[in-house]
Amino acid sequence: MKKLFLLLTLLVFGIGFGQEKQETPILKTQASFTTEVIPDRIYLGIQLSESDTKGRTSLEHLELQLKKVLENNQVDLKKQLTLGNLSSNFRKYFLKKQDVHKTKYYELVLYTAPQTSKILRELAQHAISNVRLLKTEYSKLEALKIELKGKAAAKAKKQAESMMAGLGQKLGLAIYVSDMQTQINPLYAPNTLMRADYNTEAAVDLDVDFDKLQVQVSVTVHFDIGD
Repeated sequence: MKKLFLLLTLLVFGIGFGQEKQETPILKTQASFTTEVIPDRIYLGIQLSESDTKGRTSLEHLELQLKKVLENNQVDLKKQLTLGNLSSNFRKYFLKKQDVHKTKYYELVLYTAPQTSKILRELAQHAISNVRLLKTEYSKLEALKIELKGKAAAKAKKQAESMMAGLGQKLGLAIYVSDMQTQINPLYAPNTLMRADYNTEAAVDLDVDFDKLQVQVSVTVHFDIGD
């Protein structure tokens, strides 16, 4: 009985050892694919304050001018313009019941740099100059990422085939694929002050452009090594 147990133990050990020794050789490779796109969502923060005109223009008039300029430039006020929160400083003064100039804050989304430049010029002519760039986005980013992942995987296969050709061997099937990461590198600084305290004459020459967004996708692929 003891001899039989010992024999079974040796057989199990031998099978496990044999499987470990016969592990299929693989080739591991990584690849990235990068492209650049023009942002088609430009988010601006616009602060209206009577203090910008030293109290000469009411907040209500500034609001009217803002909406007039936007409507003249085919901006859908209901979809593209939203009212933001008042600044913390304003709330603090308001609670203390001090005599301060009224202030309102809006957020605006535009779709092209030329339209943004034109609107900024016209707002400046109406003493609306406290405008900040909040962020830029690309609306078709998810579809782009899927496309880039396919290109990165194809690049990984090409790299692997080249490596195996140098060794005089064939590349087998892909046995493992991992979506490593996606990096989006905006070439701008969020919250950058786009144009502040500019006068009407300076605003005539105002021209705004936005750098492209760089999108990079990386993948890892393991290939079986053929005979």
